[in-house]
Amino acid sequence: MNNYEVLYIIKAEVADEAKEALIERFQSLVTENGGTVEKVDKWGMKKFAYPIDYKTEGYYVLMNFSAPATLPKEMERLMGITDDVVRCMVIRK
Repeated sequence: MNNYEVLYIIKAEVADEAKEALIERFQSLVTENGGTVEKVDKWGMKKFAYPIDYKTEGYYVLMNFSAPATLPKEMERLMGITDDVVRCMVIRK
């Protein structure tokens, strides 16, 4: 098991319930694949350094977790095809 952290940005116009559901979805992805979520830090709404798809702000979430080496690739794939996620970055600590 390796330690990872993922930072992802959710679109600003997404409803609060949908944001929470998306955060829970990514947490359950980790636990279903044999990992453990250590901490979820919701940074909230922040302005972008530059516009992304004509948007200027988004909801930032940082999640620390331990998981097998195959999970980060799958997580990046799922976040990439999720319409409400603007950007994501997974790093190994």
